Amino acid sequence: MVQAPGSPSSLRTANRRRVLDVLRRLAVDDDAVADGSASAEDAPVPPTAFSQASLARETGLAPATVSNIVRDLTAAGVLETLAGGGRRGSVVRLSPTAGYVAGVDFGHEHVAVAVGDLSGRLLVSERVALAPEPDHGRALAAARSTLEALLGQVPQAPLRHVTLGLAAPIQGQSVGSANIFPGWEGVDALAAARAAFSVPVTLENDANLGALAEHRLGVARGLHSSFFVKISHGVGGGLIVADQLFRGASGSAGEIGHLTLDEQGPLCRCGSRGCLEAYASIQTVQQMMAGQLPDAGFPQIVSAAEEGSVAARRAIEDAGLHLGWALASIVNLFNPAIVVIGGRMGQAGELVLESARIGLRRHALDAVALTPVAVGSLGERASLLGSLLVAAEQVDLAEVV
Repeated sequence: MVQAPGSPSSLRTANRRRVLDVLRRLAVDDDAVADGSASAEDAPVPPTAFSQASLARETGLAPATVSNIVRDLTAAGVLETLAGGGRRGSVVRLSPTAGYVAGVDFGHEHVAVAVGDLSGRLLVSERVALAPEPDHGRALAAARSTLEALLGQVPQAPLRHVTLGLAAPIQGQSVGSANIFPGWEGVDALAAARAAFSVPVTLENDANLGALAEHRLGVARGLHSSFFVKISHGVGGGLIVADQLFRGASGSAGEIGHLTLDEQGPLCRCGSRGCLEAYASIQTVQQMMAGQLPDAGFPQIVSAAEEGSVAARRAIEDAGLHLGWALASIVNLFNPAIVVIGGRMGQAGELVLESARIGLRRHALDAVALTPVAVGSLGERASLLGSLLVAAEQVDLAEVV
């Protein structure tokens, strides 16, 4: 039944939602696994409980109102109260039996899956290698089987929502650009995912998810704006403006990887020439080093650079310099408080950061040329952690009573 605006029932629901939103935020803020260190082998970490008095302060609601909401949501199985300082002083947390959310991060050669509680806190996760550029059906099947195994490691409760992170722009229900993410073009990704998981699903770009995670949990925490650039197989970006993820009119905001640096440059997989991705991706660095370090992965190239290989160092520095040129356009336009480098390129640390800062200073306005550039603190799990946060936000527990 639709609740009339301003009616007592709609006000009760709004107040419940307010309490739940605060409880989720406090749980994530206090999360001991915010660095993404938990794995499938770790025991799930119990959610932190908070006093009803603190919920009243955070929500601005009267203590009696909070007490009534806690009573109703506890009876509905959404919250769990623990012994504390009296009826209104008791502590409360989201009930483990209220359900779970899941995050799935698809890459060009892997799928990472995580299960979280309804605050978006990571409980268990696993990363599975896939054949390069897998068909979407096989990728979804691998994700589904991995998720089923993870759900077997936590107490039984319903799975309420899944968020999929894809390494491409998302437009509506599908991947938005041809050739960017082979195996997914022309696919109704939302319908396919709903069929695979049998629960509500949200699609999101993986760099956007990484931006959200670093903003909420990582190196950009406490800042109101940031730009996250994920550099692995490709290059993507996510923009936080006024504490909100900015997607743009059609979902393609932040696609720094296809910013043209030289229109006569190398052909990019998107069909254009001279894109940043053609100069700064992990693949590009590996191709540059193929003659001297054949079959070397990026970690081996980083190790070689640290051990004194001039060629390896130059390959990484060149990637960083081009990255800095592209970042100059971002900071000139949006003036974020920080630029965060994520994805596998983050493994290079100062090798790539130093040259990226040089490129940025050369091409940015003086007012923004010293914008901080830092490696993300969540590592390659940033997008996966962001998918849990997005999934949790889609679950409206206020309606269950």
